[in-house]
Amino acid sequence: MNCAFCQDKDCFSGKDCLKNGERIKKLYTNNDINLLEASSAIEARYYMEKTRIEELILFSKEMGYERLGMAFCVGLEGEARQIGDLLQKDFKVDSVCCKVCGIDKSEFNLEQIDKKSFEVMCNPVGQANILNEKKTELNIIVGLCMGHDILFTQNSQAPVTTLVVKDRVLAHNPLGAIYSRYYQNKLK
Repeated sequence: MNCAFCQDKDCFSGKDCLKNGERIKKLYTNNDINLLEASSAIEARYYMEKTRIEELILFSKEMGYERLGMAFCVGLEGEARQIGDLLQKDFKVDSVCCKVCGIDKSEFNLEQIDKKSFEVMCNPVGQANILNEKKTELNIIVGLCMGHDILFTQNSQAPVTTLVVKDRVLAHNPLGAIYSRYYQNKLK
């Protein structure tokens, strides 16, 4: 399977290249279908009209969510506060910083940025656990590190969406590396 390199994209016209459609349809649970219905409704009603954060709010309302969780990187504290302010107009919002619990990296023998100073580790399992205890209905990632986002998602009991992907070099716009001919040359 290598859809990224397919020139035809006949699936867009309804072709089942793998002849798996009927089997795959049976994998969808009622909860999956609810999520599909809400996301399709937002897409159909607001296509090319709403930003990702506006879509997040509309989707959460469509799903009937009342309590949202936000797991954020301390480096995006200001942005997390602004996002929280927006979301709190419509929802109860619980937010958890990546450094929650203040666990020293040495506790897990983790590599440090500066080996001469004390460093607190990021704690994505702790973030997920705290939001699980709050019984959030949807959790939002705001700039968690590569790998930490995976751990958070694996440990979250609520569905997870990513609002901000961390990219320290490209102002949190990872596609900038693809859109810039100069950066493409660097990657090659």
